[in-house]
Amino acid sequence: MAIRPIVLYPDPVLLRPTSVVEQIDDDVRALVQDLFDTMSAAPGIGLAANQIGDSRRVCVVDVSAGERPDSRLVLVNPRVLETAGKQVGEEGCLSFPDVTLEVERAERLRLEALDLSGERIEIGAEGLLARVILHECEHLDGQVFLRNLSALKREIVRRQIRKRIEAGTWNAA
Repeated sequence: MAIRPIVLYPDPVLLRPTSVVEQIDDDVRALVQDLFDTMSAAPGIGLAANQIGDSRRVCVVDVSAGERPDSRLVLVNPRVLETAGKQVGEEGCLSFPDVTLEVERAERLRLEALDLSGERIEIGAEGLLARVILHECEHLDGQVFLRNLSALKREIVRRQIRKRIEAGTWNAA
C-alpha cells in the first residue's frame, strides 16, 4: 500500500485520544497495511495509527521486526484488561527520532481487541511483547512515553527536543 510520514512529537495528534473503530472495512484494512509498511520501512516493532496522523484506535506490533510474518499483531480498539509485574528497559519511539529512555512498564498483560475480521480476541503477553503493546496503547490513549519519566527527566528531554526543533534537526529517521 503506502509508506506514510511519521508524525513527530509534539504534534497535537499524538496528544489526543484516538477514536473507537465502529466497523472494520476496506479502509481500516488499508490503514493496517500502511501501518505495517511504514513500521517496516522505519524500521520499528510497533506503530499506532495516530503516529501516521490517523485518529482511529488501531495499532500494529511485530517484535520479530519482519523476521516472522506469523508474529504480526493487528489490534483494533485494544483495551488492557490487567497487568502484573514490573520490567525496566530501554525504549525508543518512531515519533521521537534518536531518543531512547529507560522506562518502567508491566512485565505481563492481558488485553482484548478486535482482529481484522472483526472478531474479539484476547491476548496474553509478557516481556518485550507486553512492553510494545503497552507503548502503542499509550499512543492510542493520547499519551507518549515521556509520561513514564520523572518531572525533571521529562523536562530535560522536552528541552533537548525544543533545541533540535529550533536547530532544524528534529526529523524522522
